[in-house]
Amino acid sequence: MSLVKLTIKGISYSQTQNGAYALILNEVEGDRKLPIVIGAFEAQSIAIALEKEIKPPRPLTHDLFKSFADRFDIVVKQVIIHKLVDGVFYSSIICERDKIEEIIDARTSDAIALALRFSVPIFTYKNILDKAGIYLSINPSENEGQNEENQDILSTPETFGIEEDVADPSDNYSGFSLKELYDKLEQAVQNEDYEKAAKIRDEISKKES
Repeated sequence: MSLVKLTIKGISYSQTQNGAYALILNEVEGDRKLPIVIGAFEAQSIAIALEKEIKPPRPLTHDLFKSFADRFDIVVKQVIIHKLVDGVFYSSIICERDKIEEIIDARTSDAIALALRFSVPIFTYKNILDKAGIYLSINPSENEGQNEENQDILSTPETFGIEEDVADPSDNYSGFSLKELYDKLEQAVQNEDYEKAAKIRDEISKKES
């Protein structure tokens, strides 16, 4: 299976679930986005790593892992998002010590937080991106100002924990038809509600499997 390289677009607030965020990954050689729902702590850790000039007063868990690995000559080479089951992404951290390569199972949010700290590439398999990737069909001229504003807040640690919206009680999409789900998915993407789009995408995958 072929690997597809990803970059981090940023982190979006959850508009439907308190305490949750959507990590947005970009396909490097394409237009697809891969939204992954993560927790508040992991979102903050990733955001701090994205903002190079921000240094927490005490090391976070991922910073501690980086220091530990450096002290014992463990080299992290890459991160691979290798599996998607029932809307849950599974990742591996590829490490090397004394020329011996090891593969460590990890939550995707932790793996990406470490990838940022070790400055290593992030990959996924083409079949996962084909299944879970989302195309953005936004008119740049109409949304330029809005997109710039969103870019400013995507990775700002100071804004974490702010509740912008009340949680939507209708989070269960199992009762909708595929056509209705695709319509809702398109609307969520247009609104840049990536966390909602990820949930709808997962429901579509279940119905089509």
